[in-house]
Amino acid sequence: MEHPPECHILPPGPGDALALAEVHVRAWRETYAGLLPALLLDRMSVPLHARRWRAILTSERPKETVLCVEGPKGILGYCAADTQGGSALVSTLYLVREAQGQGLGRALLSTQARLQASRGARALRLWMLEGNHRARGFYERLGGLAGERRALRGWGQGQHEIAFDWPNIGSLIGPVTSSRP
Repeated sequence: MEHPPECHILPPGPGDALALAEVHVRAWRETYAGLLPALLLDRMSVPLHARRWRAILTSERPKETVLCVEGPKGILGYCAADTQGGSALVSTLYLVREAQGQGLGRALLSTQARLQASRGARALRLWMLEGNHRARGFYERLGGLAGERRALRGWGQGQHEIAFDWPNIGSLIGPVTSSRP
Protein backbone atom coordinates (compact mmCIF):
# COMPACT_ATOMS: atom_id res chain seq x y z
CA MET A 1 0.00 0.00 0.00
CA GLU A 2 1.36 3.42 -0.95
CA HIS A 3 1.31 6.13 1.65
CA PRO A 4 -0.61 9.36 1.06
CA PRO A 5 1.26 11.66 -1.36
CA GLU A 6 1.03 14.59 1.05
CA CYS A 7 3.18 12.68 3.59
CA HIS A 8 6.96 12.81 3.48
CA ILE A 9 9.78 10.99 5.25
CA LEU A 10 12.64 13.19 6.37
CA PRO A 11 15.16 13.66 9.16
CA PRO A 12 13.79 15.83 11.97
CA GLY A 13 15.58 18.92 13.22
CA PRO A 14 15.86 20.44 16.72
CA GLY A 15 12.65 22.41 16.11
CA ASP A 16 10.77 19.09 15.84
CA ALA A 17 11.59 18.00 19.42
CA LEU A 18 8.18 18.92 20.85
CA ALA A 19 6.27 17.25 17.99
CA LEU A 20 8.34 14.06 18.36
CA ALA A 21 7.67 14.06 22.11
CA GLU A 22 3.94 14.45 21.51
CA VAL A 23 3.98 11.56 19.03
CA HIS A 24 6.01 9.44 21.45
CA VAL A 25 3.65 9.94 24.39
CA ARG A 26 0.49 9.62 22.29
CA ALA A 27 1.71 6.49 20.47
CA TRP A 28 2.68 4.81 23.75
CA ARG A 29 -0.69 5.59 25.32
CA GLU A 30 -2.56 4.34 22.26
CA THR A 31 -0.40 1.27 21.72
CA TYR A 32 0.39 0.04 25.21
CA ALA A 33 -2.91 0.65 27.03
CA GLY A 34 -3.68 -2.68 28.67
CA LEU A 35 -0.13 -3.95 28.12
CA LEU A 36 1.77 -1.60 30.41
CA PRO A 37 0.65 -0.16 33.76
CA ALA A 38 -1.80 2.73 33.36
CA LEU A 39 0.14 4.72 35.95
CA LEU A 40 3.28 4.53 33.79
CA LEU A 41 1.40 5.73 30.71
CA ASP A 42 -0.39 8.49 32.67
CA ARG A 43 2.89 9.79 34.07
CA MET A 44 4.58 10.11 30.67
CA SER A 45 5.63 13.73 30.21
CA VAL A 46 5.68 15.53 26.87
CA PRO A 47 8.02 18.26 28.24
CA LEU A 48 10.47 15.63 29.56
CA HIS A 49 10.48 13.77 26.24
CA ALA A 50 10.83 17.07 24.35
CA ARG A 51 14.01 17.82 26.35
CA ARG A 52 15.34 14.34 25.52
CA TRP A 53 14.53 14.77 21.84
CA ARG A 54 16.16 18.21 21.78
CA ALA A 55 19.33 16.70 23.25
CA ILE A 56 19.29 13.89 20.68
CA LEU A 57 18.63 16.20 17.74
CA THR A 58 21.33 18.69 18.72
CA SER A 59 23.96 16.08 19.51
CA GLU A 60 27.18 16.50 17.55
CA ARG A 61 27.49 12.74 17.03
CA PRO A 62 24.07 11.15 17.42
CA LYS A 63 24.05 7.45 18.27
CA GLU A 64 21.13 6.73 15.96
CA THR A 65 19.63 8.03 12.77
CA VAL A 66 16.11 9.33 13.22
CA LEU A 67 13.58 9.67 10.42
CA CYS A 68 10.06 11.01 10.79
CA VAL A 69 6.96 10.93 8.67
CA GLU A 70 5.28 14.29 8.29
CA GLY A 71 1.86 15.07 6.86
CA PRO A 72 -0.30 18.18 6.55
CA LYS A 73 -1.06 18.05 10.30
CA GLY A 74 2.61 17.68 11.29
CA ILE A 75 4.71 14.73 12.46
CA LEU A 76 2.78 11.46 12.61
CA GLY A 77 5.54 9.01 13.54
CA TYR A 78 9.24 8.28 13.65
CA CYS A 79 11.83 5.53 13.43
CA ALA A 80 15.35 5.44 14.94
CA ALA A 81 18.08 2.96 14.02
CA ASP A 82 21.81 2.35 14.13
CA THR A 83 24.15 0.00 12.27
CA GLN A 84 27.00 -1.86 13.93
CA GLY A 85 28.94 -4.73 12.47
CA GLY A 86 26.78 -5.24 9.41
CA SER A 87 23.48 -5.38 11.29
CA ALA A 88 20.95 -2.59 11.80
CA LEU A 89 19.02 -2.31 15.04
CA VAL A 90 15.78 -0.35 14.99
CA SER A 91 15.25 0.96 18.51
CA THR A 92 11.93 2.71 17.88
CA LEU A 93 9.18 2.75 15.30
CA TYR A 94 6.02 4.58 16.32
CA LEU A 95 3.05 6.00 14.47
CA VAL A 96 0.01 7.62 16.03
CA ARG A 97 -3.09 5.45 15.60
CA GLU A 98 -4.75 7.72 13.02
CA ALA A 99 -1.71 7.33 10.73
CA GLN A 100 -1.66 3.54 10.84
CA GLY A 101 -2.98 1.39 8.01
CA GLN A 102 -1.97 3.87 5.30
CA GLY A 103 1.42 2.44 4.35
CA LEU A 104 3.32 5.01 6.42
CA GLY A 105 4.90 2.48 8.80
CA ARG A 106 6.05 0.36 5.87
CA ALA A 107 7.47 3.43 4.09
CA LEU A 108 9.23 4.62 7.25
CA LEU A 109 10.81 1.23 7.98
CA SER A 110 11.74 0.75 4.31
CA THR A 111 13.42 4.16 4.14
CA GLN A 112 15.30 3.48 7.38
CA ALA A 113 16.37 0.06 6.04
CA ARG A 114 17.64 1.70 2.83
CA LEU A 115 19.62 4.24 4.86
CA GLN A 116 21.12 1.58 7.14
CA ALA A 117 21.99 -0.61 4.12
CA SER A 118 23.89 2.35 2.66
CA ARG A 119 25.93 2.28 5.90
CA GLY A 120 26.80 -1.39 5.52
CA ALA A 121 23.89 -3.18 7.19
CA ARG A 122 23.03 -6.53 5.63
CA ALA A 123 20.41 -7.55 8.22
CA LEU A 124 17.91 -5.72 10.42
CA ARG A 125 16.49 -6.46 13.86
CA LEU A 126 13.96 -4.80 16.10
CA TRP A 127 12.34 -5.69 19.41
CA MET A 128 8.64 -5.41 20.13
CA LEU A 129 6.62 -5.73 23.31
CA GLU A 130 5.06 -9.17 23.56
CA GLY A 131 1.29 -8.91 23.44
CA ASN A 132 1.34 -6.09 20.87
CA HIS A 133 -0.54 -8.21 18.34
CA ARG A 134 -1.09 -5.36 15.91
CA ALA A 135 2.67 -4.70 15.61
CA ARG A 136 3.42 -8.40 15.40
CA GLY A 137 1.05 -8.79 12.46
CA PHE A 138 2.62 -5.76 10.77
CA TYR A 139 6.17 -7.14 11.13
CA GLU A 140 5.10 -10.59 9.97
CA ARG A 141 3.41 -9.11 6.86
CA LEU A 142 6.71 -7.37 6.10
CA GLY A 143 8.52 -10.71 6.25
CA GLY A 144 10.04 -10.35 9.73
CA LEU A 145 10.90 -13.57 11.52
CA ALA A 146 10.01 -13.79 15.20
CA GLY A 147 12.96 -15.00 17.20
CA GLU A 148 14.58 -14.40 20.55
CA ARG A 149 12.51 -13.47 23.59
CA ARG A 150 13.82 -11.45 26.54
CA ALA A 151 12.50 -10.13 29.83
CA LEU A 152 12.29 -6.39 30.36
CA ARG A 153 13.59 -4.65 33.44
CA GLY A 154 12.69 -1.29 34.93
CA TRP A 155 9.42 0.13 33.59
CA GLY A 156 8.58 -3.13 31.86
CA GLN A 157 9.25 -5.49 34.74
CA GLY A 158 7.27 -8.67 34.22
CA GLN A 159 6.94 -8.02 30.49
CA HIS A 160 8.82 -9.60 27.59
CA GLU A 161 9.99 -8.48 24.18
CA ILE A 162 10.29 -10.50 21.01
CA ALA A 163 12.96 -9.88 18.36
CA PHE A 164 11.93 -9.63 14.74
CA ASP A 165 14.69 -10.24 12.23
CA TRP A 166 15.15 -9.62 8.54
CA PRO A 167 18.30 -11.62 7.66
CA ASN A 168 18.39 -9.84 4.29
CA ILE A 169 17.78 -6.13 4.78
CA GLY A 170 17.07 -5.87 1.05
CA SER A 171 13.72 -7.57 1.59
CA LEU A 172 12.53 -4.41 3.37
CA ILE A 173 13.80 -1.96 0.79
CA GLY A 174 11.16 -0.87 -1.68
CA PRO A 175 11.14 1.93 -4.21
CA VAL A 176 11.89 5.43 -3.02
CA THR A 177 8.50 7.04 -2.50
CA SER A 178 9.08 10.04 -0.31
CA SER A 179 11.10 13.20 -0.10
CA ARG A 180 10.83 16.64 1.40
CA PRO A 181 8.52 18.92 -0.62
